[in-house]
Amino acid sequence: MMVMEFGFKFKPAFPVDLIIYILAYLLAGYNVLKLAFIKAKRLDFFNEFFLMSVATIGAFSIGSYSEGVAVMVFYSIGEWFQDSAVSKAKRSIKALLDIRPDEVTVLRNGTTQVIHPNEILVDEIIQVKAGEKVALDGELNSDAGTFNTAALTGESKPDTKRKGEQVLAGMINLDKVSEIKVKSLFKDSKLSKILEMVQDATARKSQTQLFISRFAKIYTPIVFALAVAVCLVPYFFIDPYIFNVWFYRALVFLVISCPCALVVSIPLGYFGGIGLASKNGILFKGSNFLDVVTKVNVVVMDKTGTLTKGVFKVQEVVTKDIDKDELIKITAALESNSTHPIAKAVVEYAGDAAKSLKAENVEEVSGHGLKGTVDGKNVLAGNVKLLKKFNIEYPAEIDNLVDTVVVIAVNDKYAGYITIADEIKEDAKQAIEEMHKLNIKTVMLSGDKQVVVSKVAQLLSIDNAYGDLLPEGKVEKVQALKNEGMHIAFIGDGVNDAPVVALADAGIAMGGLGSDATIETADIVIQNDQPSKIVTAIKIGKITRQIVWQNITIAMVVKVIVLILGAGGIATLWEAVIADVGVALLAILNAVRIQKVKV
Repeated sequence: MMVMEFGFKFKPAFPVDLIIYILAYLLAGYNVLKLAFIKAKRLDFFNEFFLMSVATIGAFSIGSYSEGVAVMVFYSIGEWFQDSAVSKAKRSIKALLDIRPDEVTVLRNGTTQVIHPNEILVDEIIQVKAGEKVALDGELNSDAGTFNTAALTGESKPDTKRKGEQVLAGMINLDKVSEIKVKSLFKDSKLSKILEMVQDATARKSQTQLFISRFAKIYTPIVFALAVAVCLVPYFFIDPYIFNVWFYRALVFLVISCPCALVVSIPLGYFGGIGLASKNGILFKGSNFLDVVTKVNVVVMDKTGTLTKGVFKVQEVVTKDIDKDELIKITAALESNSTHPIAKAVVEYAGDAAKSLKAENVEEVSGHGLKGTVDGKNVLAGNVKLLKKFNIEYPAEIDNLVDTVVVIAVNDKYAGYITIADEIKEDAKQAIEEMHKLNIKTVMLSGDKQVVVSKVAQLLSIDNAYGDLLPEGKVEKVQALKNEGMHIAFIGDGVNDAPVVALADAGIAMGGLGSDATIETADIVIQNDQPSKIVTAIKIGKITRQIVWQNITIAMVVKVIVLILGAGGIATLWEAVIADVGVALLAILNAVRIQKVKV
């Protein structure tokens, strides 16, 4: 006959001692008990707060007062460390970029006023003194100024701006007082958008985080059921069955089963990864993209502005049946309607002559160039595909020129061409070499001539390079790679790159000089326009994933061991709480370590 003994150790406790235990318990566990009660009212019993409450109240019921208090105290300490670490990670991410000034000096009615930046209107003139931060995006109205761009690009090297050139919020004026003509509202500045991206990033969960959240919802009720089984099942097999012995073991089981080390340290790991990336001038728009970049095995890149500086200079002007100065004037008048770097090079070369004529009825022929009317003449300016499109013959040798070429037709007749050269970025070669070391295939896509594209690809040792591509051609190439099962990252900076950036598994935008459309579409933004940061982003993703899985492994292994020991009566509540809190703290420290890693 099975014998059941309750065996409760109701040791007489002095009222003062018991009151002290209860007060200590309530002080340490008030928030836990409150949250457990709130969740229980919603019929949510499978959470760490409810588990802790049941375990500690159960400990009191069998006379283990000191252990019940200790569980709550150590658990609360662990929770405080966890909350503190998460808050610190969030603050550090925000502090990296939230450097917008709270006041700005504006020129109004011939006098200066100091007001909040959100009261400034577009086209107003603001003054920035030496050492002050620029509050809004705009154009330099002074003749020249030198700025520290580290807040936006991660590079502290001074950048000298000339009158009319773009100055962005977050830059620090290093020179004399500068006047800036505001071109966007405070909420629309590039720095404000970057800050919003970072804040949004912390809300976008990775697949690992989503998996752990789902896992915890299944894992907790299972462990709860096992704890009940640990308490009751031995009744049918153990003689004599002592209830409080098995009840105590069930309480140990509940304490160690809390998944707090997983559900807190894993998001913290991803926060750390986003923070480390921000320190390196890289913005991940969500922790899910930290996982995505670890799977990339093909990096597809645009040429102009990504691998090259996008700073073009006119090299040669060749004409046919037209004066050279006349050709430059009408071409510059047409190109002044474009923001493309090549167009800017032509306008800059023309100087004041570009302002002497005005183009009308200007149309952009996507991927080809511009058409319009200048001084009563129909003018085409673009690549050779533009002339082919309008069936205009041109000298065959133009196809063999290595430099970028702007071919011009006037009144449906070939009129000449302008050669323009770009410069490869200093770290482009290093970036390609590092990608190859990571066994990542490199591909370059460009709308430029194949001969130019091939030359750049050869200099940089890029695996495959395709030129003469329209925007839809780039999309087709990327789609073809995806159809082969490749995991693709695409890096670009122009408006025409936005569709390809959206198509890639990881869309990366060059954020310093890149278009707003591409930056908005991208998953990752490189603020300083350095190709080498592509490799840095991939390394940060791998470091983050490695540390997150270390935490998962450590937490699960320790929990399984202590769960077995608790069920066998070897581990007490002391070991259970120390193991639980200890693992959580270890995982937190490991996650925080990400932000201190050098890449």
